[in-house]
Amino acid sequence: MTINTSRSTKSSSGRLATGLALAAVLAGGVAPAASAQAQPTKGKYKGNIEEAEIEIVKERVNQLPEATRNFDKIKLPTPPKVERKVAYTFPDFRLPADRLTPSVKVLTIRAEEPTPLTGNFVKAAIGNYGTFYGRGYFHSTRNTDHAYGLDIKHVSSIQGPVDGKNSRMSETSAHAMGEIYRGTAAIGATLDFGRERYNFYGYEKAANGAPVVAPESGDIKQVFNRFAAKAYAHNRDPEQQLQYDASLGFRHWGDSFDASENDFRLNAKLGYALGESSRITLAADGSFLSDKSGTSIAGPPALLPNFGTRSRTFVQATPAYEFLRNSIAFSVGATVGYSSDTATSVGKGVIYPAVRLGYTIEPEKFMVYAGLGGALQRVTRYDLTTENPWLNSNLNVADTHRGPTVYAGFTSTPARGLEFNVKATYARDRNLYFYLNNPVDPTKFDLVYDQNATGVLNLHGEVLYNAAEKFRLGTRLDYNKYALKNLPQPFHRPEFQGSVFGTYNVFDKLMVGVEGYFFSASYGISYLPATKLGVPRIADFYRATDPIIDLNLRADYRITPKISIFVMGNNLANRQYQRFYGYPVKGINVLGGATYTF
Repeated sequence: MTINTSRSTKSSSGRLATGLALAAVLAGGVAPAASAQAQPTKGKYKGNIEEAEIEIVKERVNQLPEATRNFDKIKLPTPPKVERKVAYTFPDFRLPADRLTPSVKVLTIRAEEPTPLTGNFVKAAIGNYGTFYGRGYFHSTRNTDHAYGLDIKHVSSIQGPVDGKNSRMSETSAHAMGEIYRGTAAIGATLDFGRERYNFYGYEKAANGAPVVAPESGDIKQVFNRFAAKAYAHNRDPEQQLQYDASLGFRHWGDSFDASENDFRLNAKLGYALGESSRITLAADGSFLSDKSGTSIAGPPALLPNFGTRSRTFVQATPAYEFLRNSIAFSVGATVGYSSDTATSVGKGVIYPAVRLGYTIEPEKFMVYAGLGGALQRVTRYDLTTENPWLNSNLNVADTHRGPTVYAGFTSTPARGLEFNVKATYARDRNLYFYLNNPVDPTKFDLVYDQNATGVLNLHGEVLYNAAEKFRLGTRLDYNKYALKNLPQPFHRPEFQGSVFGTYNVFDKLMVGVEGYFFSASYGISYLPATKLGVPRIADFYRATDPIIDLNLRADYRITPKISIFVMGNNLANRQYQRFYGYPVKGINVLGGATYTF
């Protein structure tokens, strides 16, 4: 076989001829073998290989088009590798009757470590007062496509500090979530269910030892039912020019006295970068609420306000311009809001400045800031009853007008693992609520307001030290001074609130923790004994509660990588303090249990 060519070399032709000859020999060897299998009676096959000269032509050149390089690809952070081991956190829970919830929250350093996505675990514990605690946490591991999870909690005590079952309680909640990730967007939804049972055990026998007959547990029962749903979407890429975070939700709350609350909520945050050092932002919130008063309330209807069913509208928006260059961070804008509530003579519409200036003295070490602002703060029964579950049913709930407000502070990290945060704030608040015992039924609390603006000075400080996950210690302090015009005392708002928390990893299998609280005295009101059922009582005097000192300890011991045991001691100082007047909390209560992770 000969191939005509325009370019050839003898050496190439010789080598190729030899190669083809060898290939022909091999092919000839294979063919007889196959033929011998098919026709075993035939003889060997013999063939001749003819000499051939091959010439190679190089005329064609294959070329690929130049690829386009994309230098601006979106970079999403790689999800961290999940270690499937027992997750130690402190505190895991607090007995809810203690109600140690600060009235003013200006927090940036968290006391509790977030629960990591470790997959699944279940835990259970029992303790004195007939207390049972259980939790189930079921969650997908981190991935780049989706996330989902379910968190179920329950804690209950069949006995309490006053007349046994008359001060029983229980709390049950479930939280479900799901997210999907598409490009730089995260789209998700959450569902929340809750049921809480309490008793109005702050009757006279508990308050001042008066010899009255204790009521039946069923006659003083209060039950809250909660439901919340939310759908949301947000941008996961912080480098994109447009940032967004928006949600649409609904919340329902109801109690044993036919009081209810249905709340449709809108939230949105937008940011658009104008350049490397500036951007414009918009934060907007809306809440459209239907509030129904209860039917079984303290006192005769003729002596009590009747709010029936009413609508409460809340809208607020803060557009701003932000500038960041070198060591200076500056933002200027305004907050415009509207609230339909009329608890006091304050106007329904507000406009406040939104100005903030920050200066970094030493990068990542020390930064100071100051600002001028103000805003409406949405107040709902859904939130109020998480702080005080012994509220009356017929309440005039109103949004707080906080402003104008001035503040200044600094944050510092002088050494590795050490953080400071100090802030001073002064605000003029209207519709700031206080809790006061009802004169007809002192076991229930009303919301009361000062008819004039209340000056509020808050001094806040936080310190946190974290040594390589081995040792963690922190404290939070708040001092609040209220300048009242009409109210004689800032009822049930203590001036000083402090907490300390810490954990120490003794060795790989043992973790111990401490948590302590100190609240200064706050004020309730004492009434003279009732002269007639259903008639308002005469105020005796304003009574200060004892200061709160609460010490809690915890220890976790890991037996295997999947099984651990723990013990918790709450209120080890054994002080039956009263966060709300007439309601002493449990004394020493200890729980022990186990955790299984899988």
